[in-house]
Amino acid sequence: MGQGLLLPTVRMKTVALGQSQLTSSRLAYGCWRIATQGDAVADYATAKAAVFAAVDAGYTLFDHADIYCDGEAERVFGRILKENPGLRAKMTIATKGGIRFKNRPVGAPVRYDFSRAHLLAQCELSLKQLGVETIDLLHLHRPDYLMDAAEVAGVFTELRASGKVREFGVSNFSPSQFSLLQNALSFPLVTNQVEVSLVQLYALHDGTLDQCQEKKVTPLAWSPLGAGLLGSGGVDLLPGQRHYDPTAVLAVLDRIAKERGVARELIALAWILKHPSRIVPIIGTTQPEQIKQLAAAAELELTREEWYHLVTAARGAEMP
Repeated sequence: MGQGLLLPTVRMKTVALGQSQLTSSRLAYGCWRIATQGDAVADYATAKAAVFAAVDAGYTLFDHADIYCDGEAERVFGRILKENPGLRAKMTIATKGGIRFKNRPVGAPVRYDFSRAHLLAQCELSLKQLGVETIDLLHLHRPDYLMDAAEVAGVFTELRASGKVREFGVSNFSPSQFSLLQNALSFPLVTNQVEVSLVQLYALHDGTLDQCQEKKVTPLAWSPLGAGLLGSGGVDLLPGQRHYDPTAVLAVLDRIAKERGVARELIALAWILKHPSRIVPIIGTTQPEQIKQLAAAAELELTREEWYHLVTAARGAEMP
């Protein structure tokens, strides 16, 4: 694609990320699957088509992790940035670290590592793979039971002072875990990335979204379509998602979608967008047309009645 196609044809609504100067489009683009084929040529073609479709549709927040596609997602994204000067300035780039794979070294289990040495090494690796001087937003990927909040706070402070990371957030943290780390920091965490969808309501009940409103933290919703279960079918379900049953929700989604004249996926995303904590759903499809079509959810406003019809179906029971 040429330089003339880098400007989005649609300007999506934006939201501030926490109490920072960073902003995000109302929907973010997640880069988990942009390089899964194991073929450099095919992965680059898939990634480039997806990234340009997202930019063209007005997405500005691009979500990564150092482990996505075993690092290839960041590497191919970095190549796209290098080959398209000016694209970086149109993006807020987020990445995550703290997960370590099994058998690295041999015999080691899957584990989470928020030690100073690992977090600093992970940040350097992501900077190199992405080919950028600064990461806009760095998340801790999953809670480390051995987290020393003071140690992590020291790492964050060091990375911020060096200009390598602008802002920090967490992912999959409970409210108490969030508070533990926040109380050790002299600046605010800006995001908490958690699973939120009509097949996963936990964040509505465990205090996460309440805390986000109270502390002016922006929730980012991963798997907002239930790994595709709320769309055309499940894709790459995680172990914790394999018991989800969307049947009752799909019936209500389809009814409302028919009344509105839109696809059911847009209604499922609009349900998330209506929450007053200003959740940013992360879209993960690599299909360019789907990426563009899903952006239209930012323009939908459900009624309170529609919202509660959906949550009632998701609960499988009337409200108490």
